[in-house]
Amino acid sequence: MDKKIVIPGDLLSENAKRSGYGTYVKNNKIYSLFCGIENLKEDRVGVIPLAGAYIPSVNDVVIGIVIVVTPSNWIMDIAAPYDGLFHVSEYPKRIESRDMPDVLDVGDSLILRVKDVDSSMKIELALRDSNFNKLKTGQIVEVEPVKVPRVIGHGGSMISMLKKETNCSIFVGQNGRIWIDGKDEDVELLSRALRKIEAEAQLSGLTDRVYNFLKNERMKQKEPKPAKFFKNEKKGTSLAKENHSEEIYRKIDVLLDPNN
Repeated sequence: MDKKIVIPGDLLSENAKRSGYGTYVKNNKIYSLFCGIENLKEDRVGVIPLAGAYIPSVNDVVIGIVIVVTPSNWIMDIAAPYDGLFHVSEYPKRIESRDMPDVLDVGDSLILRVKDVDSSMKIELALRDSNFNKLKTGQIVEVEPVKVPRVIGHGGSMISMLKKETNCSIFVGQNGRIWIDGKDEDVELLSRALRKIEAEAQLSGLTDRVYNFLKNERMKQKEPKPAKFFKNEKKGTSLAKENHSEEIYRKIDVLLDPNN
């Protein structure tokens, strides 16, 4: 059964204490704040939006892309309405301003943590951990940020299944950017699976459907390919032409033989 779709103002519960993300309380009743999927839990009722821009929060882990290098900051596109600032002092070791493009240049991607967001939406970024997580291989797939919980799955069920069934490395940023790496055919299959998750996020039983999709695609990959008859036919024609030429030459030799 598909999950319930709600719109702003829909009544979700008459117990105000159960109010969760994506809801508001009025007259001790809970109403939907967004157009999205009703998210019912034992002690909470919330709404997962079907669409919407990524709004950074402190401690979010995101994938950023360098768009400008200044003397003291790398300005990062973090797939939000606002750019983020990754200050040179956040780099693990001291570097000079002139060397900053050698470390991170325009177009480079990096895993980062949202360090601070002030009232004017100035977003300060830091490294996710002590490691410098520059993404040198693989590719980045972007999905709607509100669909990220569906990519991860309950307790990480979806992401674990994707890793196992595609043999790929995956990192999911909370800003909707997903880094994937592996063999070309595996990466292509995983990318298609992510698009399926994004398109069917509002449906129930999603993990099972994506699992079956991956299994079916793997079976198709293992099916024997049809023989390439056209090439053989060309070779056959060529051989026939050669035999025919030899026959002509033999007859000519006979005609020219003075003993005949």
